[in-house]
Amino acid sequence: MTPAGLPDQVVSAVEELLGPLESLERVGGGCIHPAGRIRARDGSDAFIKWSSDPGPAGFAVEARGLEALAARGGVPVPEVLGVGEGSDGQPAWLLLEWIAPGSARPHTPRELGVGLAHLHRPLDPDTGPTAAPGWEEDGWIATLPQPNPGGLTWPEFWAQARIEPQWRRARDAGGFPRSEDRAMETLLDRMDEALEGWEADGICLLHGDLWSGNVHIAHDGTPYLVDPAAYRGHREVDLAMLDLFGGFGDPFHQAYREATPLVPGHRRRRSLYQLYPLLVHVNLFGGGYTARALDALNSGLAAI
Repeated sequence: MTPAGLPDQVVSAVEELLGPLESLERVGGGCIHPAGRIRARDGSDAFIKWSSDPGPAGFAVEARGLEALAARGGVPVPEVLGVGEGSDGQPAWLLLEWIAPGSARPHTPRELGVGLAHLHRPLDPDTGPTAAPGWEEDGWIATLPQPNPGGLTWPEFWAQARIEPQWRRARDAGGFPRSEDRAMETLLDRMDEALEGWEADGICLLHGDLWSGNVHIAHDGTPYLVDPAAYRGHREVDLAMLDLFGGFGDPFHQAYREATPLVPGHRRRRSLYQLYPLLVHVNLFGGGYTARALDALNSGLAAI
């Protein structure tokens, strides 16, 4: 029996890993690629998502991000069982351990806070380029390119590799009036001042796209991280985005800060770290996020 809706090429590749497949149950949660719970004939389950079109879909980068998060430890992630990069005109796919879903329990926010603080422990600067901002390859945030150049300080990276590309894309598409260019240019030129104080934390491994929808709650209430856009950066990036889109309330923040207190200036830097996902949302979903992005820009400028 071939699971309905799954491309034949994907079925053949996955059967090499799991054996003959029995069924596919579509699951929600993703807004970019189809996904489902796949069952092998031996009764084992796995999560799969795939591209509806042939060619690369960024799944290989995502798989390497999940493996990096797993190696770093802190918050669990699903095990990567296999990945198809979508080469030679084949559809891309990603096969993960199946984590039965559930609902948050009283321990969930605190467990996430403690685990994320552990993930965010600083990388050893003596290890050389692995402790620098960026990543070994460019990636994606949703369907948008996310460049990860090396050789930059953290403020330079945030300005040149995060804010400026998304701003330029949004402005060129008419998302912002040209009259706002001067404010953005000022911010980009003064990013060192705007992010002053981050050095006390150093560089850590980030999830990179951490909103509540990318925290999968298991059947026992355990939080798992999914759908990363991983790179090395300042820990407050993940915290700012989690606060912007969903959050886990005071128990999460209390547990995180008990494990690793925040350094002075974190409230001032938060708007600048929230500016990036807001610009991404302007580019993905349109003008409904424009006003919030401009508020974050002006808040960042006002703090310089």
